[in-house]
Amino acid sequence: MDLFTMNMENNLKSTAPLANRLRPKSLEDFVGQSHLVGEGKYLKRVIKSDRVSSMIFYGPPGVGKTTLAEIIANATKKEFIQISAVTSNLKELREVLAEAENNLKYDNRNSILFIDEIHRFNKTQQDALLPFVEKGIVILIGATTENPYFEINKALLSRMQILTLESLEEEDLRKLIKRAMEDERGFGNLKVNISEGAVNYLVKNSSGDGRNLLNSLEIAVLSTDAVEGVINIDEDVIRDCLQVKNMFYDRDGNEHYDTASAFIKSIRGSDPDAALFYLAKMLESGEDPKFIARRMIISASEDISNADPMALTVAVAAFNALEVVGLPEARLNLAQAATYLACAPKSNASYIGINCAIDDIKKGIKSTVPMYLRDTHSPDIDNKQGYKYPHNYENNYVKQQYLPDEYKDRKYYNPSNNGYEKKIKSYLEKLKG
Repeated sequence: MDLFTMNMENNLKSTAPLANRLRPKSLEDFVGQSHLVGEGKYLKRVIKSDRVSSMIFYGPPGVGKTTLAEIIANATKKEFIQISAVTSNLKELREVLAEAENNLKYDNRNSILFIDEIHRFNKTQQDALLPFVEKGIVILIGATTENPYFEINKALLSRMQILTLESLEEEDLRKLIKRAMEDERGFGNLKVNISEGAVNYLVKNSSGDGRNLLNSLEIAVLSTDAVEGVINIDEDVIRDCLQVKNMFYDRDGNEHYDTASAFIKSIRGSDPDAALFYLAKMLESGEDPKFIARRMIISASEDISNADPMALTVAVAAFNALEVVGLPEARLNLAQAATYLACAPKSNASYIGINCAIDDIKKGIKSTVPMYLRDTHSPDIDNKQGYKYPHNYENNYVKQQYLPDEYKDRKYYNPSNNGYEKKIKSYLEKLKG
């Protein structure tokens, strides 16, 4: 280590953010995620057996994804290489992969490559990782706040364990505050008096985000003047310093589901104003915008369907626009789709139809495809029962049974009188007499 690097690291010990200074070095000091790091749990066993495989840490911000990766590397004595998918390009990725290969080739040392925000890598970058993960040249640990099943290539995903990290519990957050107050890396050398009300407010309004909690606490302590040598932190101080996203919205709790439900029900109820309100609430609360877009795609077919066939096109276009543009601009695309869906004529005929058909299939009643509808290459085809080709008849239609005999009288699709579906209904009635 050269003099300048040493000087920088010495400075960082006192100037780095509190969350970084307090970062634990072992599982024993790690706070939260007991379902993964508790005694007998997966990560505890992985580290103990030194059988670390590539994995994805999926969870909200500030819950310990980076810290866990570092702890695993330290405990298993593996080289730790860290990059961010936000700032790294394909060239840099190939360089660190080559570094990992050299570590194994010349030093007989395995490397853990930690990629933060791995969902930001494009397909080419993710494909570049595949052979190194597959051959075991590198142990890949990716961190993401986005659903990996939607964001990570299936080929890469199939070679990785997906571990879900959860928002920190109140007990975990209180432990972090206590550590910050007592540890010399925190405020152990200062006389800080934090009221119980301040602790409660900080815990309740940190959204389970440990980094947010510690950063807000640090601002409170460093910006408050000492009185007779004591820094007093009360609830008012914390309220002024807390980086609140939305104290009434929990992405993993009831408010998340209630707001999403109200959003979809407002679209279903043809209320564009309410739809925009709940859309704004979700966006401002840090909701995953792709979750919102996917919900609208579902609503376009469940609640609107053929009453306005363009609804699905608009919803899918909004999802694609979100991927291309990103927030904050993509809020306009989401708003356009939400208002279009809310104002569109409604029908749940397709939704009811497919559910009824599925219910019949689940009953397990034997159904036989009519002989004339079977594939012509089938060895048991009866050529005496000919299939009537609709295009050979007037209006490209001929009356013919398509359902199996066991279900020949069933009717699954009943078009409504709304929007374009009214035309469909009229067409079918005229066609079939």
